[in-house]
Amino acid sequence: MKSKLGLKEILAAHSPDSDDAFMFYGLATRKVRSSLVQFTHVLSDIETLNRKATEGVYDLSAISFHAYPYVADKYFLMATGSSIGDGYGPMVVTQKPLELSELKGKRIAVPGLLTTAYLTLKILEPDFEPVVTPFDKILEAVQSHSADAGLIIHEAQLTYNRSGFHKVVDLGKWFKTTYGLPLPLGGNVLLRSLSAEVRSECTRMLRESVEYALANHDAALQYAMQFARDLDKGLAEKFVGMYVNQYTVDCGEVIPKAVQKLLDLGFEAGVIPNRVQVEFTR
Repeated sequence: MKSKLGLKEILAAHSPDSDDAFMFYGLATRKVRSSLVQFTHVLSDIETLNRKATEGVYDLSAISFHAYPYVADKYFLMATGSSIGDGYGPMVVTQKPLELSELKGKRIAVPGLLTTAYLTLKILEPDFEPVVTPFDKILEAVQSHSADAGLIIHEAQLTYNRSGFHKVVDLGKWFKTTYGLPLPLGGNVLLRSLSAEVRSECTRMLRESVEYALANHDAALQYAMQFARDLDKGLAEKFVGMYVNQYTVDCGEVIPKAVQKLLDLGFEAGVIPNRVQVEFTR
């Protein structure tokens, strides 16, 4: 679809989370432009984006890396824009202290069955009952005893202890300790049906958007703050700093290796139905 200016319109979907908002800042504020494509932004939660990607709805979309095997026939992964937990990541928390071995058979509130957090937990502990819960209601589900434990993502990783919750395991730390790799949580995908020229231009623009945000940190953080649930500026800055890093600018060789390892483990654990070879576009 062409815009009024004759540019190729790219429907770009990402989540309204502070780290995504930070990395898309240069594009959303049109500081990064192109003579070839024009971005139209769609904001939606990550589990909805995972589902939409299975239908090929958007030209460019943020997804959980867990969702990639289900959309690999339609999309390439992008070499830029990844959210990576390097020694930290989603956590399982409870109201009372619990050993990791005690999670077996428990009801655990999870933020979606296509999230990377869910996949990683299933690799670590296959035997639990998932209770699918909106990510921002997970702590409430544990408090109300709708679940025995909660698998928290996003800002709750920094705020869970305010309410007296106890950490059972940090999945990013476990993955790094066990496999020597950072935990790849979310990435961006581009439709395979787009021309190589358009794919390359979209990748350039997103990379430059991330670089622009990092170079204009205060302005980008102020923009991202409107999407930072329950975080003051200090915590928002910490959260963005955790998930917008050198791997976000460019995945290098480490992240494709980490994504492949994660998805292979998911297949071997019987969580993912088919083995997939990851393909990144630059």
